[in-house]
Amino acid sequence: MSEVAQITTTEGEMVIEFWPEVAPKTVENFKTLAQKGFYDGTCFHRVIKGFMIQGGDPLTKDASKEDLWGTGGPGYQIKAEFNDRSHLRGVVSMARSNHPDSAGSQFFICHGDPTFLDHQYTTFGKLIKGGDVLEKIGTTPTHPQDRPDKRMGIISIKIVPPDAVK
Repeated sequence: MSEVAQITTTEGEMVIEFWPEVAPKTVENFKTLAQKGFYDGTCFHRVIKGFMIQGGDPLTKDASKEDLWGTGGPGYQIKAEFNDRSHLRGVVSMARSNHPDSAGSQFFICHGDPTFLDHQYTTFGKLIKGGDVLEKIGTTPTHPQDRPDKRMGIISIKIVPPDAVK
């Protein structure tokens, strides 16, 4: 495990370990975007209790664009890397539209065990710290389009050595 993602949110901190052995390009893409500060100031814009919390849309930096949240990305798409790692609680996977190769920057963290997504979405890591934060975000009250009533902000995502987050 060479590096981890330290996600600082308005609800606390989560840490993700990556699975480059099953999704090398996806991991590289996520790390590159995080290192550029792409995710800083975004939010988890879609929360479905018992299913997942979704973030990574740059449009969520602007509250006036709420109608468009979920449609933004980095301006390119990456090829899917479907693998045998199952969608279980705490697993991180790439969000996408109907086309398998349409992921860009949006990702979700499983709040339940949505194994029906296996081999259809690219899993690329899992939470190793911050299960309590996942629970806080995953159970927050929402309004239509699964938007949290209170902003679940992503202050920053930093790529750091594992011993930096003990």
